[in-house]
Amino acid sequence: MGQEQRTARLTVLIDPKKKAAFEALCREEDLTPSQVVRQMIRDYIEERLGSDWRDEVLREE
Repeated sequence: MGQEQRTARLTVLIDPKKKAAFEALCREEDLTPSQVVRQMIRDYIEERLGSDWRDEVLREE
């Protein structure tokens, strides 16, 4: 399995109150919002593509 490259940026528009709540919850778990969002994206991809999604998505071309 290859190393993920964290070079792409994703801009998300969110209500300021939800952003503040999200950031507070992340702090409580000693996680950055980026860490949590990356995990949510991995979980979503796995839910849609199955547990072997890394072979398809992270394959070096």
